[in-house]
Amino acid sequence: MTREHPVTDGLEALYPFLYSGESDLDAVLDQVEQSTVDKVREIVALRGDVLAADRDRLFACAQDLARAFRGGGRLLAFGNGGSSTDAQDLASLFLSPAGDAKPLPAFGLTNDIAVVTALSNDIGFDVVFARQIGAFGRPGDIAVGLSTSGNSANLVRAFDEAARRGLVTVGIAGYDGGKMAELDSIDHLFVVPSPSVHRIQEAQTTLYHALWELTLGALDDLAKGDQP
Repeated sequence: MTREHPVTDGLEALYPFLYSGESDLDAVLDQVEQSTVDKVREIVALRGDVLAADRDRLFACAQDLARAFRGGGRLLAFGNGGSSTDAQDLASLFLSPAGDAKPLPAFGLTNDIAVVTALSNDIGFDVVFARQIGAFGRPGDIAVGLSTSGNSANLVRAFDEAARRGLVTVGIAGYDGGKMAELDSIDHLFVVPSPSVHRIQEAQTTLYHALWELTLGALDDLAKGDQP
């Protein structure tokens, strides 16, 4: 028998206390509050775990990114679905930061919907990023791919193409890293170890903001080293 309200069913699974039929408003509000507190504690703990595991590797990655930007490199960001919007946010963060931060050349490979749909329709969705990297990517550029599962076929092909062309490659994945964890074509891989897509994406956002700040700091250090 087909369920008539799949959206409601999904919300009920996430927030059962809202659909329990109870009329005690105070009890419901208490459960909502506790649910929110639990989620906050979960993401804070996850961010701490990622920092503890990846602190040194984030610094090393930022050094490579700074050298790439210093040499005229550009950042190409890509992902699917929610990771696509994160990739666009990442590119915007580097290209158009708030305040007095230095803007750096970056763009998202899902920004041009005509290109994405043309490649998907004429060739196949697996190549939407690899073909663009093949067209735009130059040795010394940076390729950053985001995925919650780490298993996206079009990211795998994009990383292989980027590595073949001499780009610095950065992967940001979730769960156990998926297929991205098996690639030799990713120079720097960061995995957010969580079974929750929501927590993964929240921690990934924190991770690439930290990477941006570290990259700016590394660029400043390089500039100071050039001063007499």
